[in-house]
Amino acid sequence: MRRLSLLLPLALLLAACGSRDVKPPDAYDLSGTVGGDWGTEPRLRLALVGAGFPSAVTNDGNQPQNVVRSAEQNTWRFGLDLPRSPSLATVAGVYQVIVYNDANNSGDFNVGETFARNRQWLIYSEFGGDLPAVKLPGSDEVLIDKTTVARGWNLYDRARPLGTDNPRPVTTVTGYDISR
Repeated sequence: MRRLSLLLPLALLLAACGSRDVKPPDAYDLSGTVGGDWGTEPRLRLALVGAGFPSAVTNDGNQPQNVVRSAEQNTWRFGLDLPRSPSLATVAGVYQVIVYNDANNSGDFNVGETFARNRQWLIYSEFGGDLPAVKLPGSDEVLIDKTTVARGWNLYDRARPLGTDNPRPVTTVTGYDISR
């Protein structure tokens, strides 16, 4: 009985820590496929990268994620959970999920590591409404022209013109395919 009373606090402590269960890729907020030649035994990871206001640059590879090699050569399935907000200080921002070969196994995307992205952008807005044109920090390149977004996450497909459904509010995104 004494052993049981000693184990109970330990079990409660472990339960309070919570678990970050690995889920199948399609059970995450954002999912898709990765294709292309990534070399021999790549360590593929995902990162949310972009620019927000007032915090300038985000490079966050610490979101819950899963990258699974498919039976087909040079193809992986992935899933990533989007944060409630890119950072506590972000009011609005434009982001992409990239896949990268974590060559140094640091868990962070570092300049020089092989990466790929697609033409879909995730726009975050704490309040929703009109978003002014967004430029790449330190550049005159416009990432997105002035548009209207909903509160929370919105998906913008750069391959399509801005309109009533582009960008569109999202809670789950499928088909966010990335290839090198």
